[in-house]
Amino acid sequence: MSAAEGVAGVMVIALVVYGLTAGADFGGGILDIVAHGPRAKEQRAAIEQAIAPIWEANHVWLILVLVLLFVAFPEAFAAISTWLFVPILLLVVGIVIRGAAFVFRAYDVHTDTVQRRWGRIFSAASVLAPFMLGVVVGSLARGDATPAERGWFSWVSPFPFITGGFAVALFAFLAAVYLTVETEGALREDFRRRALWAGISVFALAAATGAISAVEAPLVFAGLTRRWFSLPLQGATAVAAIGAFAALFTRRFRLARLAAAAQVSLIVVGWAASQYPWLLVPDYTIASAAAPRITLVLLLWAVTAGAVFLVPALWLLFRVFKGRHPSSVADPN
Repeated sequence: MSAAEGVAGVMVIALVVYGLTAGADFGGGILDIVAHGPRAKEQRAAIEQAIAPIWEANHVWLILVLVLLFVAFPEAFAAISTWLFVPILLLVVGIVIRGAAFVFRAYDVHTDTVQRRWGRIFSAASVLAPFMLGVVVGSLARGDATPAERGWFSWVSPFPFITGGFAVALFAFLAAVYLTVETEGALREDFRRRALWAGISVFALAAATGAISAVEAPLVFAGLTRRWFSLPLQGATAVAAIGAFAALFTRRFRLARLAAAAQVSLIVVGWAASQYPWLLVPDYTIASAAAPRITLVLLLWAVTAGAVFLVPALWLLFRVFKGRHPSSVADPN
């Protein structure tokens, strides 16, 4: 493995972790929209409690991906950020507005009118951000546009939009599965039903994405149908998806969480593997867009050194706020 491929591998790992953490937080905001029934207030409270302690920390993984792309593959970074400036900007706007609305909903006056207003903004931004993230991924997967064809709105196309919808459904499914572990009783059953319906949406949109990729994203379609890893990777993804559904039906919620996390991870890895070795078709591969080797080597050392501090810090953060007995770490007594 070359140094450039090593950096690209770290980017894929960071995207997987971002999907598993920030993706679930986006999904919580999406579930906030569909909270209804006699326990609607309790559903929103459970979502808020699940998101509040750690959600801002999750974006460190997206920042890491952007920094690695900028330093290790500067020409590809320039081309991608110029071509996809609008969806990337909308993604950032969604993330920022979502954060502001979440905080204002928590600390503004607690009247129904004010709470509904901030809730609508929070939920809308929670849909906008993952949708635009999916549009960016779908545009990169579609590729095959020459620089002259990459206008500011050339990404407006069925395949990126379906990919955006798929990301929204996938993150809602992941959040609902996570919340079945963090709730109990009737509230847990509410999120179990949300997870099943979201899972059906994921299946339908995955089928639509696969069908249209044959026309609009031939590179990815070929990568997922004719390469040696195609069947094992797709088989593992299918097993994880079926396992998550089966665990939800049998109410084995921790197993469902594990299977759903595996499903999301395999989807991200599958996209990256199907596009390999391209960063931006047809201009830049990992090798052709790479910075000088000394830059890549120093970057890998810097990432390794940073991981020594970052990973334990994040583990402690999750352990304190998301553990089974969260106060036991902060206050042993």
